[in-house]
Amino acid sequence: MQPLLKVENLVKHYAAKASSRSKEKLVALDGVSLSIASRTTVALVGESGSGKSTLALCLACLELPTSGRIWFDGIDITALDKTQLRQLRPQIQLVFQDPASSLNPRWTALEIVSEPFVVQQRFTRPDRIVRALQLLDRVAIPRRMAGRRIHELSGGQKQRIAIARALALEPKLIILDEALSALDCSVQAQISNLFLDLQSSLGLTCLFITHDFAMAAHLADQIAVMDRGRIVEFGSASQVSLAPRDAATRALVSATPHIAEPQAVLVDA
Repeated sequence: MQPLLKVENLVKHYAAKASSRSKEKLVALDGVSLSIASRTTVALVGESGSGKSTLALCLACLELPTSGRIWFDGIDITALDKTQLRQLRPQIQLVFQDPASSLNPRWTALEIVSEPFVVQQRFTRPDRIVRALQLLDRVAIPRRMAGRRIHELSGGQKQRIAIARALALEPKLIILDEALSALDCSVQAQISNLFLDLQSSLGLTCLFITHDFAMAAHLADQIAVMDRGRIVEFGSASQVSLAPRDAATRALVSATPHIAEPQAVLVDA
């Protein structure tokens, strides 16, 4: 079975700042290769600046790679023109770290979740309302809050609404880019449990981007570790978290006390 997403030797360069005298380019991605099977979750873990978010933007068709290939559901999306990319984008949804920055503050929760239907010109207005309410139910937002605006909601509620909006068009791939990192621990636990429930009930395929190795091990089937624009380690969540091979992976694991302990025992053995 072919993977839903396959990345081959992806490279992304950015031009140096205009104020810089150097002609060198910033290498954000340096030959990334990665595969994600359908109905699985891969966690992409790495320090800030390792290239995780750049990869997410390229996969979501919001940035053009400098070179390399991205295959999505058997289609080489790096070969598509702007019109074709626009048609493909609804199948890949991105949930950001700060939901407030991606949600219109003037709109209600119901309007925000209905927006994808309006943009894609799907369904009648009454049907859009029914479907949006069903999505709010799915992410555990009470219907009495459907008329509230973003400033009236907590951080966790905003993220639930962002997830509901991402689910609206029934995408084949959801990318969560540090979607839990701005939340406190108790809310992180609630949203991660919601994510696991959605993953099970909807059969989602997900790329979960984080710097939190413990959360990656909890949510993902497989873990890919990025360092300086490259994937330096890839394997099952248990394998990578308990027996890391690369130095960058070991540094991330050692910074996570409650999974560093099993690693030490395993090494001593």
